[in-house]
Amino acid sequence: MLGGNPRELARYVAISQIGLLMAAPPGIGALLDHWLGWSPWGVVVGAVLGLFTGLFQLVRLANRQDDKPGEADRK
Repeated sequence: MLGGNPRELARYVAISQIGLLMAAPPGIGALLDHWLGWSPWGVVVGAVLGLFTGLFQLVRLANRQDDKPGEADRK
């Protein structure tokens, strides 16, 4: 278990959202390829879109200045 620390839980949720942001667009692109016959362009566009949105969110998460270094150690 996470020990009941809400900040730690929020950090794990944010990381899992980044994974979902990177995985969902290619999956949706594959579905569009299958239904509309766009193969392979739906997956290609979805992969590029997922990569850029995931990396953007990852950089945002890394640059977040919510807590100071060492603050978690004092709790």
